[in-house]
Amino acid sequence: MSNIMVLGSISTDFVVTADRRPETGETITGKDFRTTFGGKGANQAVASARLGGRVSMVGTVGEDLFGTELIENLRINGIDTSNVERVTHLPSGSAHITIVDGDNAIIYIPGANNAFDSARLQHLETELEKVELMVIQNEVPQEIVEAVIGLCFEKGVKVLYNPAPARTMDEALLEKVTFMTPNESEYKIMFPELSLSEGIKKYPGKLIVTLGSKGVCYHDGAVERNVPAYVVGPVDTTGAGDTFNGAFAVGIASGLDIEASLQLGNLAAALSVQKFGAQGGMPTLAELKENEHYEKTWNLE
Repeated sequence: MSNIMVLGSISTDFVVTADRRPETGETITGKDFRTTFGGKGANQAVASARLGGRVSMVGTVGEDLFGTELIENLRINGIDTSNVERVTHLPSGSAHITIVDGDNAIIYIPGANNAFDSARLQHLETELEKVELMVIQNEVPQEIVEAVIGLCFEKGVKVLYNPAPARTMDEALLEKVTFMTPNESEYKIMFPELSLSEGIKKYPGKLIVTLGSKGVCYHDGAVERNVPAYVVGPVDTTGAGDTFNGAFAVGIASGLDIEASLQLGNLAAALSVQKFGAQGGMPTLAELKENEHYEKTWNLE
């Protein structure tokens, strides 16, 4: 398996389940509360590792109990944490999630994830020589995202850029990424003047837009293509997008083409939403292979 490096957020999720969301100034009684591991970076790293990827995590956590548990969770999932650093001046990152009818709303507090700075990138240059694919999101400072994309471009390392949460980016920088995977709402923020069809046509084989239950769309350079989602009854959609990206990364790093990698991502995401928690439902490779939709031609090990 090729090496995958994930640079991104490592956080704790505080998850409330309720029948509805409260109005402003209103207090309601919820149904359940759980604390789980999260952060888009950590989630995508775990998703890749469970599917057989050799994954290295790059990020920062606080010098607190949450930070200790976050690092241990990555290690338990077989992820190299030698590039995860601890800082004393900020608490570990957190996300506060409300789930109603299987759909989530999230408030993210970066905390220590914002402590990652350009000085910490310098020692990664030699590390990149061993990396096939860099995965990065927007839960770290924008200057870091831009620097990592530029550095990988110089080193000839493929970049999977998941622009979540969405923000505008310089078009010249986007040209340097290999794949970018916004969802519909993120796409509209990134490309407000382009229809979906216009956007994916502008970035063929690069811009991949996830559409939830409607699957994934992209342009192959000749025609617009849609890779349908697998129909399931969701329990908790938290982490579905991260599971998709982690699985897609494994497909690409394993030498699969875009179409097969997207099918792999869709299947992993479908399995993930049938359990609780961002990482709780992420399938292992064995679980994926047991599913009737798994393609033996993917030949994952």
